[in-house]
Amino acid sequence: MQKKYADLLKTKCCKKSYEKLTALNNAGLFEFVRKYTELCNPDSVYVCDDSDQDREYIGNRALENAEERKLAIDGHTIHFDGYNDLARDKTSTKYLLPQGADLGDALNATDKETGLEEIHRYLKNIMAGKEMYVLFFSLGPTNSEFSISAVQITDSSYVAHSEYILYRRGYEQFKKIGNSKSFFRYVHSAGVLENGVSKNVDKRRVYVDLEDNIVYTVNTQYAGNTVGLKKLSLRLAIRKASQEGWLAEHMLIMGVHGLLRERITYFTGAFPSACGKTSTSMLKGESIVGDDLAYLRKKEGKIYAANVECGIFGIIQDVNPKDDPAIWKSLTSPGEVIFSNVLVTEKGVPYWLGDGREVPEKGSNYSGEWQKGKKDSQGNEITYSHKNARYTVSLYGLKNVDCQLDNPEGVWIKGIIYGGRDSSIWPPVQEAFNWTHGVITFGASLESETTAATLGKEGVRQFNPMSNLDFVSIPLGKYVAHHLKFIEGVPVPPTIFAVNYFQKTKTGKYLTAMEDKRVWVKWMELRVNHDVDAVKIPTGYIPRYADLKKLFREVLRKDYSEGEYAEQFTVKIKGNLEKIERIAEIYKTKITDAPDTLFKVLKEQKARLEESRAKYGDNVVPTVFL
Repeated sequence: MQKKYADLLKTKCCKKSYEKLTALNNAGLFEFVRKYTELCNPDSVYVCDDSDQDREYIGNRALENAEERKLAIDGHTIHFDGYNDLARDKTSTKYLLPQGADLGDALNATDKETGLEEIHRYLKNIMAGKEMYVLFFSLGPTNSEFSISAVQITDSSYVAHSEYILYRRGYEQFKKIGNSKSFFRYVHSAGVLENGVSKNVDKRRVYVDLEDNIVYTVNTQYAGNTVGLKKLSLRLAIRKASQEGWLAEHMLIMGVHGLLRERITYFTGAFPSACGKTSTSMLKGESIVGDDLAYLRKKEGKIYAANVECGIFGIIQDVNPKDDPAIWKSLTSPGEVIFSNVLVTEKGVPYWLGDGREVPEKGSNYSGEWQKGKKDSQGNEITYSHKNARYTVSLYGLKNVDCQLDNPEGVWIKGIIYGGRDSSIWPPVQEAFNWTHGVITFGASLESETTAATLGKEGVRQFNPMSNLDFVSIPLGKYVAHHLKFIEGVPVPPTIFAVNYFQKTKTGKYLTAMEDKRVWVKWMELRVNHDVDAVKIPTGYIPRYADLKKLFREVLRKDYSEGEYAEQFTVKIKGNLEKIERIAEIYKTKITDAPDTLFKVLKEQKARLEESRAKYGDNVVPTVFL
């Protein structure tokens, strides 16, 4: 039987590819590749190692297959997804659970046996006439306790090319795990292509098998659905982390540089898509370790974090030279960049929403040939660039990349930030009373108004604990309890903060400018290093006006008035109380295993808010708490 499998792979692989595969000496890997080679039935199988030659081969194939095309600037390419395949598909993304397993009503799951039968039916002969790519990567720095080995099978050279930019090469690391079964696996096919995009989007499926650490994704090209090592891996990692006592989170990692003295303080931060996560990690004057995914571990009484990735798959809307100078330089200079779903002119120049340039009259975009005024079949005007258009770049090419990016030990985390899109309740920045208070009232109670990064209506306030709801792969109550327990043995855990860049007046005007987040971050750096005091309010601590006035002058060279401070930091008692009721109801009715501590902390916060309401009314200016 083994000879039969070997004969199959010898037939599909060239001699060199077959030797690369067998050199890993891992029976589980060999069987995985054999099984899906037989099922998907590609014309050939190309196995990649860590060589530059294989990386170059994948990049060239993306051009030859017309999944990407060259742009005017050297190294830049454009990829288009299908018109109905432009965001993560949460409805079709499901966990495959065996009989008796239950993740709770809040998470999308289906019967494993039924799901596997369906996905295998879709995968049957799906790669006929195509080339299958087998690639190896490391989640986290290589040769580190943060490392998780991963293998990707795909027929999309675009997906493979994206992963080469976003992840560290892991073939040599795979050799070191020997015959271990402890690695993540991904199977992807774009399916039948029509005009270069997935045709059968109605049969798009993204299934996650937690038992066997396998992700299946089919009939889709959009990277959020297909790049296995990104959010799909996060689902596998969260379960693994809960079993082993660490955290896998939807978090940036950044180094904040002190104003008072030469120091770098590291923060992580969790924000839903399009809520400022990447722009925060890329703030002027700071250094980026990562913009999206982080693993956190305890070592010697401290919390350390490492970036799962080494690149950025970022939302490009509103990236401009004034607000995002480092990214702008990367996107307009020679070097490897994949643009997706932006407008491209005949001269090969990309344009996107909010870039500050005059919009061309015509070009090519995600809808095909485009000109001003073009409408879709429902009569809706088609924007020249999609709201969820993206760029894929390597971190190594950014001038503000932190020198600790590949440190196998990770970086010491002194602060954790939770942020969302909130037009009315949260102030621009606040600090939790302690770890438990922060996990529950900032993290586990996180709400955010929806954006174009996921399918569905925009502007709807959605519950999104730790900005991770779409990716949590254990019961939510257990997930919250795991966070509460995580800092056992850590004498001084990281300080937890909440930020909100999207406060609005009743007329819809934003109360803060985009660059103001530079001030909020500098204040948090001062707080975790015990350099400034704060004002205690019912929901935590907020900055003193004098400290912010000084920071606005030092960081942004602009004045900050007492009126601005009062408007931004007024405590909205009614809104906060309504939020507590919403959150408590969710945990009571939809999350049956929520820890008792959660309800206790919410009850205590409610009591503080009601006490303030009795004294001062519904809207309380911060000066009354001095």
